[in-house]
Amino acid sequence: MAGSASTETEFEAPQGIPGHLVGFVEALRARGIPVGPSETVDAGRVLTVLDLMDREVVREGLACALLRRTTHRTTFDNLFDLWFPAALGQRSGAFDEVEIPRKPSGEVDIQALRELLAELLAQEDSAQRLEMLVAQMVEQLGQYQSSRGPSFSAYQALKDVQPQTLLAKILAGLAAGPDTGGFDTEIARRTARGRIDRFRASIEAETRRRVAEKIGRERVASYAVARQAEEVDFLRASESELAEMRRGTQRLARILASRLAVRRKHSRRGEIDLRRTLRKSMSTGGVPIDLVNRKPRPGRPELVLLCDISGSVAGFSNFTLLLVNALREQFSRVRIFAFVDRVDEVTRFFDPNTQLDKSMNRIFTEANVVGADGHSDYGSALAGFVRDFPDAVTSRSSLLILGDARTNYRDPQLNALRALVRTAKHAHWLNPEMQRNWGTGDSAADKYQQVIEMHECRSAKQLTTVVSRLLPV
Repeated sequence: MAGSASTETEFEAPQGIPGHLVGFVEALRARGIPVGPSETVDAGRVLTVLDLMDREVVREGLACALLRRTTHRTTFDNLFDLWFPAALGQRSGAFDEVEIPRKPSGEVDIQALRELLAELLAQEDSAQRLEMLVAQMVEQLGQYQSSRGPSFSAYQALKDVQPQTLLAKILAGLAAGPDTGGFDTEIARRTARGRIDRFRASIEAETRRRVAEKIGRERVASYAVARQAEEVDFLRASESELAEMRRGTQRLARILASRLAVRRKHSRRGEIDLRRTLRKSMSTGGVPIDLVNRKPRPGRPELVLLCDISGSVAGFSNFTLLLVNALREQFSRVRIFAFVDRVDEVTRFFDPNTQLDKSMNRIFTEANVVGADGHSDYGSALAGFVRDFPDAVTSRSSLLILGDARTNYRDPQLNALRALVRTAKHAHWLNPEMQRNWGTGDSAADKYQQVIEMHECRSAKQLTTVVSRLLPV
């Protein structure tokens, strides 16, 4: 590949290019990207017609053959950089065009390095020199001694340089001075921020490459390459991961809606009417050749959501509310109730034209969901729900309760839950915690699951599977 500096035995593919490609495909699958045999064969054919010395052409060719969704591209690129690295070991040509400035004592001159970095980020044609600077920074600033020997850290390489603080210098280099119009200034500001973000990403990619040579690319991929948004654990998701999940909500809603539509179509056939079938079989000597079905009574179900919106499960509840809100047309009626230690109906805050964050803000400012304590109290919420909203759950309702069932060691009010389960047509509890943690600490999940069917829903993918299976037609 272009840019290679040296060769290391552990990075050679013992089965050649086909074996290396299969390993890359297995890594994609491990991070949640669906790649089937046909896509793998297509990728092999692509490699036979591309210039393998042009790394970016290989990247784009494999992406076209292996990816089905644009949302998979970031994960693909991170894994591609590990399986098809730009170089092996220290880059031999890293000092040809640019060199980290040093003081007479030999120590790195951080201030001069910051000036050099700002200058390069302000230039249009400095990509190659920036790449060389990245390699040197990781080699000279990012290296540290671990218990297993020398290793590399992106944080170590960036902590003194702090490129995010160079925005003003880069803007000056882009000629976005005080006399520039507001629109042009904003364009320059976004351009500068984009270049800073790409530089940080380059440092992280170079660090992953160097660490992968030390401990293996499979291990680096297991912790340094993010899973797909739909597979991220709700309780451990970052703000950016939650935002990505929210952006994918409409796609998940379409998947669920299509599944419900298929099930509803099949249900229209109705059950076999044995009496009418036997009567019709008299014309064939009693042989029931033509089956007669009962006329079905189609109808969309009612859905009642009871959601814990406390901080510990906010990401899970918010995403589920967003998903259900996108599916509202699949139900004859949807009622949404939220609680922390008090319960209140919040259906009025959700409509197709209102963003989720605004709806959640209105819940906390306008709804009566937080009492004097402010900590999750499932027992109080369940008892209050039965008492204050006796008509919410009927024999036509499908009840979904969302939460981790952590009661802060308070009375779980199992009788209130039993009353709801007896009344509802269907009742399920969706829990974002791992099942092995149910009943540990202040969790009353082990008690609640004796009353209601409880399901582990730790990720968007798992939630989609569970909801599509549970929702009746």
